[in-house]
Amino acid sequence: MKIRELVNGTARVCGRSTTLEEAAGLMIEEETGSLGVVEGTKLAGIITERDILRAAARSADFIAGTVGEWMTPDPDTVGPNIPVDEVAQWMLAAGYRHLPVVEGSELLGIASIKDVLWALHSISIEPPPPDQIL
Repeated sequence: MKIRELVNGTARVCGRSTTLEEAAGLMIEEETGSLGVVEGTKLAGIITERDILRAAARSADFIAGTVGEWMTPDPDTVGPNIPVDEVAQWMLAAGYRHLPVVEGSELLGIASIKDVLWALHSISIEPPPPDQIL
């Protein structure tokens, strides 16, 4: 299975000037843990639930504070034709919970570790030997 099949071209996005309050509300409404931050059609960054939590822990102003202040700019991305098991290995090695999937400059979606685990389970990938589990 390719990662394209998991994201189905359904990227949830916002802009740099979106407030933290709006971004958090959108994540709740869309039942997602991240949003692509776009400028026009180009991916500029990613804001995740961890970023929102970090902002809260540092007493950020959620009404005036913006996504642009807390996002990860120019995040790593993956192409749509990468096999899910390779994406899983990369996410694990890098510690990512969310990974944007792009084709050219178009954001197709954001794969979550939950999506990837679901896919791996459904295609019955053998787990690594116990001595290779971190």
